Amino acid sequence: MKMDRLIWIAFLLVYIPVRALGQGSVADYERAYALREKYEAAAIDIAGPATWIGNTHRFWYRNQSRGKTQYLVVDAQTLQKQPAFDHAKIARALSKLTGNKYKAEDLSLTGLRFDNAAASFFASVDGTAVRCTVTDSVCAKVDPQARGERNQGPAVSPDGKLEALINNYNVVVRPVGSQDLTFLSTDGSEGNYYESRSIAWSPDSTKLAAYRVRPGYRREVHYVESSPEDQIQPKFSAIVYAKPGDVLALQQPVLFDVVARHQITIDNALFPNPYELSDPVWRKDSRAITFEYNQRGHQVYRVLEVDASNGKTRALVSEEPKTFFNYRPANGTLADSGKKYRLDVSDGKEFIWMSERDGWNHLYLYDGVSAAIKNQITKGEWAVRGVQRVDEVKRQIWFSAGGMYPGNDPYFAYYYRINFDGSGLTQLTTAEGNHAGAYSSDGQFFVDTYSTLEQPPVLELRRVADNSVVATLERGDSSELIKAGWKAPEVFTAKGRDEKTDIWGIIIRPTNFDPAKKYPVIENIYAGPQGSFVPKSFLTYSTMMSQADIGFIVVQIDGMGTSNRSKAFHEVAWKNLGDAGFPDRILWHKAVAAKYRWYDISRVGIYGGSAGGQNAMGALLFHPEFYKAAVSYAGCHDNRMDKIWWNEQWMGWPIGPQYSASSNVDNAYRLQGDLLLIVGEMDTNVDPASTMQVVHQLMKHNKTFDLLVVPGANHPAARGDQYAAYGDRKRYDFFVQHLLDKLPPSWNQRPDERTAKSAAQ
Repeated sequence: MKMDRLIWIAFLLVYIPVRALGQGSVADYERAYALREKYEAAAIDIAGPATWIGNTHRFWYRNQSRGKTQYLVVDAQTLQKQPAFDHAKIARALSKLTGNKYKAEDLSLTGLRFDNAAASFFASVDGTAVRCTVTDSVCAKVDPQARGERNQGPAVSPDGKLEALINNYNVVVRPVGSQDLTFLSTDGSEGNYYESRSIAWSPDSTKLAAYRVRPGYRREVHYVESSPEDQIQPKFSAIVYAKPGDVLALQQPVLFDVVARHQITIDNALFPNPYELSDPVWRKDSRAITFEYNQRGHQVYRVLEVDASNGKTRALVSEEPKTFFNYRPANGTLADSGKKYRLDVSDGKEFIWMSERDGWNHLYLYDGVSAAIKNQITKGEWAVRGVQRVDEVKRQIWFSAGGMYPGNDPYFAYYYRINFDGSGLTQLTTAEGNHAGAYSSDGQFFVDTYSTLEQPPVLELRRVADNSVVATLERGDSSELIKAGWKAPEVFTAKGRDEKTDIWGIIIRPTNFDPAKKYPVIENIYAGPQGSFVPKSFLTYSTMMSQADIGFIVVQIDGMGTSNRSKAFHEVAWKNLGDAGFPDRILWHKAVAAKYRWYDISRVGIYGGSAGGQNAMGALLFHPEFYKAAVSYAGCHDNRMDKIWWNEQWMGWPIGPQYSASSNVDNAYRLQGDLLLIVGEMDTNVDPASTMQVVHQLMKHNKTFDLLVVPGANHPAARGDQYAAYGDRKRYDFFVQHLLDKLPPSWNQRPDERTAKSAAQ
C-alpha cells in the first residue's frame, strides 16, 4: 500500500507540471487564424473560371488581388474589361437587405448568373437568394426555387389554338381565351393524378404527352430550432425528405390524340420500376416521344422512344452495368462528376451517348433508326469529363478529359476536339495544369482558366476557329505570397491496394516547419463517390493551412471508390461506402512516412463532414490500428438515414446487409481512439438524428466521446457559416489535446479577444 502511494505521489509530481507546461500556444492559433488575411493580401490577380453571359460575346469572372475581390465583365470582340457592377453600392444594398455587413472589396456571391443583357443578376449571399439590378444597384430577395422553374400554367399548342392544363387531376384542353373544357382523361384522382409540369405538345399540335403519377410515401424529417433569433420559444418545422427504401411516386407516360379525343396506350414493359423518368421530348416531325428511364437501384438506365401512332416502346440505349450507372449529368468538375450525356442529331437519326461500358468514360455515336452503335468516338485508358459543344454540320465535338498522358496528374482536365467518327483528336489546351474552360454560345470564342497548386492561374481568351490566343486577360502572381511565407502543397503519389494504381494526394506543412521535428498527421477526408476532392488548382489559402499551422502535417487523398478515374477504381464504393478507400489511404500515409522522417504515423488524426463525417468516424471503427483521433461533423452515419438519391446510387436497392456493414451506428461498439462528433440541430441535408443515433449506441456501449450540438446550424455545422470559427477552433483544440498531448489554451480567460478573432474569420 505504501509503495502504491509513493508511485501516485511521484506520478502527480511529474505529470501535473508536464501537462501545465504542455499547454497549446496561443501564438500558434493566432498565426493560424492570421494566414487567410495575410495570404489574400499578398496574392495578385488570382482569376476564377469565366462564365458567358447568355448568347452574347461577353463573359464575367471573379478576380482576387491584394485582399480585394472584383467581379469583371469582358467583351470578347472589343476586349473591353470593366467591373460587372458598382461593388460599393451593391455591398450597401445587400447589407441593408440582409442585415449583415458587406464590404465592396470582399463580396462573395455564389451561383452568380447575369441575364442576357447583363442588366441584372441572380446570386446567393450567405444563403440568401437575391436579384440585383446593375444600373441602380437595387437588390431584392427572391425565391430560390422559382429561378429557372418551368411555367406551371396552361401549355399552349405550337399552332397557338389550344392550351392544355390539369383540371380535377385530369388532362383537359380548351381553345386559347376560352373556358370551354374538353377532357382527354377522366380517371385521374388524388391517388393517381395527371401532372401539369410534364405536359408536352407535339410540334404538329395534334397530340399531347404527359405523366400520370401515383404518389409514394411522403416522409418528413422534423426539427426543433432551440434558439431562434426572433423569439424566445423554440420553433418546430418539417421538410419532405425521402430516404433509402421508401416507396416512391410511380411515374407513367401517357399519350393523347387531341384530334380524335382519345388516349393512346403505351407499353410499359421497358420501364416497370422507375426511380425517375426524364421529361418527355417530342421528335420534331411528331413521330414519337423520347424519355430516359432510371430504374430503381440505378443498375438499368434506358433511353426510350414511344411511337406516337400506336404507343409501342423501344430502347435506343439500355445500360445495364453489374454495379451502378452514374446517372448524374457530366459537368466536367472534380466534386460532382456525373457520367451521363446524350445529344440527338438530325432529329434523332443519330445520337451521341456517354458510357463506361468499356471500363472508362467515353463517347459513342448511335444510329437512332436501328439503335445500333455506329462507332466509339473516344477510346483509351482515360476518362471524358464533359462535353462542352457539338457542331452537327462539321460533325465535331469539343470535350474535356483527364488521364490521357502517362505521368501527368490524371485529375487535370484538358480540352479537346474530335470528329464524330473518332478521327482528328486534337488537344486544344497544352499548358500543363488543371483547365476550366467555357465556350460562347455561338462557338466563336473559348475562355480558359488554368493553374496548378504551384502556378497561379492564367486566364486566356481564344478564338475557336484556329485555337489562337486572342488575349491573356489575367496572369496570377505569387511572388508576394512566397515572400509572405506561403508554400504550395506538395503533390504526392503512392501505389494503392492493387500495388499498381497511383493514389494521389497533397501534403501541407506548417509555415514554421522544422524537418528535424516529428509531426503528427491529420487527414482531411471526403470519400463521396460522386466526385474526387483533392485540390488540383491554385490555392491562395485553405483552412487546411491554418490547421497545419497549429503544429501538424495536414493531408488530403483521393482513394479508390472516388470518381474521375476508371470504372473499376470507382466501383470499389459499390455497396461498400464503409471502405472509403482506407486501404489505399493507409498505404499512402506509410509511403510518405518512408520518405520523410518528420511524418509521424504513430499519431494520425482524421476529420471530415457529411459523407466525410461518416468516413472520419469510420476510421476509428474499422481502422483503429492506424487512426487515433477523429472529428466528425454533420455525418451521414447510417446510409439508411440519409437522402435517397445519394445513398441508393452507391449502396444499392433494395436495402440489404451492406447498409448495416457500412453503418457507424451498427458498428459504434467498435470505437477505439478519441472522437468528437459535431452536428447542427437544423441540418436539412443529413438528418441530425443520424448523429444522435450514433450517440445513443456509443452511450449504450459505454464509450467515451465528445459531442457538440450547434443550435440553429444547418449542414455545415462546423464550416462555411456563422458557426465556422467556433467549430474550427473546437477541431483545433481536439487535435492539440489528443495528437500533440497538450491542453488547449484557456479561451474563457480571453473571451473578447477570441470573439474578435473568430468574427474576423
